[in-house]
Amino acid sequence: MKKVAVIGTGVIGNGWIARFLGQGYDVIAFDPAKGAEERTRQVVKQVWSSLEKLGLAKSASQDRLTFVPTIEEAVRDAFFIQENVPEREDVKKSVLTSIDQYAKPDAIIGSSTSGIMATTLQQGLKYPGRVIVAHPFNPVYILPLVELVGGEATDATVLEKAKEFYQSIQMKPLVIKKEIEGHVADRLMEALWREALHLVNDGVATTEEIDAAIIYGAGLRWAQMGPFLTFHLAGGDQGMRHMLEQFGPTLKLPWTKLEAPELTDELKEKVIEGCENHAGDTSIAELESKRNEFLVKLLDLVEDYWPESKHVVKNQ
Repeated sequence: MKKVAVIGTGVIGNGWIARFLGQGYDVIAFDPAKGAEERTRQVVKQVWSSLEKLGLAKSASQDRLTFVPTIEEAVRDAFFIQENVPEREDVKKSVLTSIDQYAKPDAIIGSSTSGIMATTLQQGLKYPGRVIVAHPFNPVYILPLVELVGGEATDATVLEKAKEFYQSIQMKPLVIKKEIEGHVADRLMEALWREALHLVNDGVATTEEIDAAIIYGAGLRWAQMGPFLTFHLAGGDQGMRHMLEQFGPTLKLPWTKLEAPELTDELKEKVIEGCENHAGDTSIAELESKRNEFLVKLLDLVEDYWPESKHVVKNQ
């Protein structure tokens, strides 16, 4: 069985580990933080029921996880390496340099970075072309999207191999043709996040009201069709052509604010207090459990309506 290495076992790293194990891979993990192995094994144990509902590979086992004390031991036999260290350019470059030194020349290295470009990460490496952005979404063990972005040194065959690998573990890889900070999905989410902060800061709506606006409105539609096809339907029989003619001019109205508001102490407290009041006595663990159960059911529903997007055959 081919081995996958995971470097960095925070929230995202542990999500990758759970997905890899659920798809029947041997996972070699490294994280120098004290208690990292215990935390990872506990997370995997907690989310395994969600993986079972999604469907495990025949060879899936929590026992296929091994922690090792060095990066060298983690990557030397791996055919694919997932890096998930903190979102700091200096830290990532340092870790990637070590990985590049010890990994097999043909091993692909995917960085889970949410904002740094692949070209930046490739600088100074011996084999820069095998380092790509492979940005997932939390919880990684359930949500299938992974954004793949190459850098200036990336060969197209590397992206194709990475795409095939992520498809084999039941993901929906989105290969982005042009590098840009924040990639695609995070830029879309950040735009909504900035506008939401303005609405809270200006006293227009509370955090709970804004969440409700998405949950019971746009969010339900986006889960099935996304923003473009949703607006295509808004144009009636003529679709997007009529929609742009009818509503296009409103894009010039000052409805949205492109820059984020200053994150003052007052705004921070509004957001924090709003979220805590909304959650009430429900713990973070309970919220995560409810979220996971919901996402598993929702993902099945999405695929029922888009059968052509069904997952590929699982790794055995």
